[in-house]
Amino acid sequence: MVGQFIEFAFAMANKDAALSEASVEASMPGAEGTWLEHHSYHTDGSGNDIGIEIGSPSMTTGGLTKVAFSKDTSAATLRYYYRVPEEARGQTVSFTFRTTDKAGNSASYEIGPYQVSRMDMALDLVVNDSTSYLSIHDMAVYTAEEAALDPEKIDLVYLYRALPDISFGHAIVSPAADNMYLPGITLPAGVSRSTRLQKAWNIRDRQLARRQFGVFVDDIDFEQINLSNAPNYAINLREEGGLWVETEDGRYRAYIFLNKLNNEAGSATVSIKRYVL
Repeated sequence: MVGQFIEFAFAMANKDAALSEASVEASMPGAEGTWLEHHSYHTDGSGNDIGIEIGSPSMTTGGLTKVAFSKDTSAATLRYYYRVPEEARGQTVSFTFRTTDKAGNSASYEIGPYQVSRMDMALDLVVNDSTSYLSIHDMAVYTAEEAALDPEKIDLVYLYRALPDISFGHAIVSPAADNMYLPGITLPAGVSRSTRLQKAWNIRDRQLARRQFGVFVDDIDFEQINLSNAPNYAINLREEGGLWVETEDGRYRAYIFLNKLNNEAGSATVSIKRYVL
């Protein structure tokens, strides 16, 4: 995804001569933070990473990142970190790994292409009854006062209600939903969108949950899901559950993951993946 790293371990060896240079060339220049390690890493018997400096810090020009060796060595494993740039959104990127020895001989290896997602992501947004308005448009949380200043951006309302005889609890609701799903809420002027919502469970996206689950919400999931008959409210939400979302204007689909729910404070922490249709 844009802004995240693609990580590689670049292993090289030459039995005839010491290494003099290692480089990686990306088909599209990486964003700031792209770099090639100047330490060669191996793992000791206890599983610890051991790094040995073999040269000076890497230099990047355009899509080319290189390290010059200052230590005599015929084998090394360098780590390469490519930060995906905005220009790569929805595109593919490829890489050429190249090494040169002190005799002037070189070898190269090409890898890719890798498809870059069109998605955006926002992590750990905190919502409660005083900052309860969510915008999928810019993946941000607004207070009622802020929402009134730009109501066209507001897609959802968060609220928590402990009601007798009703399992309401934590809820994320469209402003246009029936008032029974917005008890005690006075919407800011102009906040009126009807956003479709569909509950999900066992979709603990690894990038949103940042836990061990090997599940990833990807572009194709947003392209294939059908929310045309989904309601415009979701109540009685559960921690580590989720919501598929489609905005009223049909411009965005999103997946909202419920990282943490706090009954005592009447608040929640959510993370979002968003896809532009």
